[in-house]
Amino acid sequence: MSFYQELQNQTAVERQRLLDSPVIARCQTGDISAEMYIAFLTQAYYHVSHTVPLLMCAGSCLPASHEAVRGAIAEYIDEEYGHQEWILNDIRACGGNPEAVRNGMPGLPIEMMIAYLYYRIERVNPMSIFGMVLVLEGTSVSIATAVAAQLENTLALPEQATTYLRSHGELDQGHLQFFASLMDSITDKCDQEAIIHTARRIYHLYGQMLDQLGDNAHESA
Repeated sequence: MSFYQELQNQTAVERQRLLDSPVIARCQTGDISAEMYIAFLTQAYYHVSHTVPLLMCAGSCLPASHEAVRGAIAEYIDEEYGHQEWILNDIRACGGNPEAVRNGMPGLPIEMMIAYLYYRIERVNPMSIFGMVLVLEGTSVSIATAVAAQLENTLALPEQATTYLRSHGELDQGHLQFFASLMDSITDKCDQEAIIHTARRIYHLYGQMLDQLGDNAHESA
């Protein structure tokens, strides 16, 4: 079995738990408000703004034996740079306050997710970064484009209000093929275990963020 397939199998329960989130179900049926969408984009801004710094951190921590992986990380950095600005533009197009988001703080699940990734990269194994890549790019491919279309229909949003979701739904199709090939080149068992473990934790923390969005929506209803 390829490592990419093993990674998918070993994280299947956590992935399905995330995809079964009530918030995702509500988005897919159009049961969402502009406030909830802006709240989602707000949390997305905080983790996406750390994507390139996390990749840089991982690349700098890799040993010489992982030079090919460092090259792949350089490609990811080139692709991902500046995407947080897309999110701020979406927030502006929805009538939100992008500068308040830029100068704000993440909710607890995303704050813990970011801190956990730096810890894993710097103190445990820099290959842990690919657990994050699996979760965020895999989720985008699964649902982002369809959710963007539903948001536009339900909330009467222009396409410039869903550029983050749409672009990642499309871009991450190619990224995921690249990722699968890269994962199949990873043969070290410690690296494999680090990626699997991190992916499971990121699925959990990202799911907590979504659940928190749903809870806040019910409180304000």
